[in-house]
Amino acid sequence: MTSTIEDRVATVVLNHPPANALSSPVMAEIDAVFAELASTEAVKAIVFTGAGSLFISGADIKEVAGITDEATGRALTANGQRILDRIEQMEKPVIAAINGLFCLGGGLELAMACHLRVAGERVRLGQPEIDLGIIPGFGGTQRLPRLVGQAKAIELILTGDKITGQDAKAIGLVNKVVPDAEVVKQAQGLAKKIAGKSAVAVRAALRAIREGAFKPLAEGQALESVLFGKVCESDDKREGMTAFLEKRQPKFQDR
Repeated sequence: MTSTIEDRVATVVLNHPPANALSSPVMAEIDAVFAELASTEAVKAIVFTGAGSLFISGADIKEVAGITDEATGRALTANGQRILDRIEQMEKPVIAAINGLFCLGGGLELAMACHLRVAGERVRLGQPEIDLGIIPGFGGTQRLPRLVGQAKAIELILTGDKITGQDAKAIGLVNKVVPDAEVVKQAQGLAKKIAGKSAVAVRAALRAIREGAFKPLAEGQALESVLFGKVCESDDKREGMTAFLEKRQPKFQDR
């Protein structure tokens, strides 16, 4: 796995041929990389992609095939869920650049834990675990319904069908579909655009959306109000308002 930083955007490339499968060692590596990026002040947004012709094929089938007891299965999935939760709870936006031919199983679960998703035209996405006699275990049964609605999620999980990037965009699973050669570039462009905003405001917005999503409306709005009040005390808020009134681009200092 490699990680490079340019214009305050970190690009993380998963490179575990031939299929970028999410074995336990690979998941541990992903966890370590995101833990480091979370505390790297030079990074304001993150792009995650896969090397080669695949984004992520899914979990390591040989590893899963070797699990024959409930306790081991629960331990594997609990660890995977914890790692993907870290990504979802990042205070910096994470964009999945879904390249290659397939984004399946654990790969789609990882992509769904990211805040935004940019997919290539040829990619096929799905949760085909049902074809192996199992179910998604890294949060797929929970995040997919939240993104596309319960009925469509049930259809995709119970049939194991793979859908195109355009179909994924139509149901709200991905944000953009772009030519295959442009996936990483487009994701980086989106990341750089967000990185140009106030980190204080981005962090507050992500928290308001994440924590308020499943609260009653009144509780979510109360959280929004608290976070809005805190942002009002920031230097970036003063700079943003001043720049608007002076008809110039703001120069945020992320404080």
